[in-house]
Amino acid sequence: MDTSAKLFSKESRLYFWVDLILKMARYNLKIIFAGRFIWFVLAALLIFILLSINAVFNIPDYNSSSVYGMLLFPGLLLVFYPTVFGIQSDADTRILEILFGIPDYRYKVWLVRLGMIFLLTWFFLYLFCWVGYYGLTPYPVFEMSWQLMFPVCFLGCLAFLVSTIVKNGNGTAVVMIIIGVFLMILSDALDRTQWNVFHNPYSIPDKMNEMIWSQISQKNRLFLSIMSIIFLLWGLMNLQRREKFLK
Repeated sequence: MDTSAKLFSKESRLYFWVDLILKMARYNLKIIFAGRFIWFVLAALLIFILLSINAVFNIPDYNSSSVYGMLLFPGLLLVFYPTVFGIQSDADTRILEILFGIPDYRYKVWLVRLGMIFLLTWFFLYLFCWVGYYGLTPYPVFEMSWQLMFPVCFLGCLAFLVSTIVKNGNGTAVVMIIIGVFLMILSDALDRTQWNVFHNPYSIPDKMNEMIWSQISQKNRLFLSIMSIIFLLWGLMNLQRREKFLK
């Protein structure tokens, strides 16, 4: 009888924590995406489908390199809204006042939120990769989705940092668009280097050894990872300035 009671108690506690985590996840997702996430998913999928149709009719020799380029923009679109408008959404709903009233709680909240944003983005990119695999050309699906997450996380963490400085969603969006255009202009000049944010590991330049290109890709991914962590920590440090957010 005691054993049954203990098992029941353990199962009850497990159910309680699973139910609590799911409720917290749903609550944070509602706050993060403000009920608009489904529209961003549909828009990202539509853009990918349109780019795929264009490739089928206008790019006779499309390959995994082409698919990477077609998937990058939908991935950035998925991560754009929650990272750019997250701080403003908290301010509009008065959640920032609650977060600043609990010591260090705002860090945990935003770490969880950003983790959820990137995981959800990765999940949908993984699904999109399967669409490309069956609809366009075979390629390693998991590797493709993993490679796409490096620039997505980089720009997502940068958008979060900018949002903690600008503290306005529309202003952050303008700044990020300007930064994105600037990085795209630089991408041609930095194409053969490890510093290109939009580096495509599947697009090997002419007359370049595959081993050298692989090493450049590895260094690029390391660069993007380190910078993503720096942007994230910098943004979290900016959240210490309570007086800058609550006016």
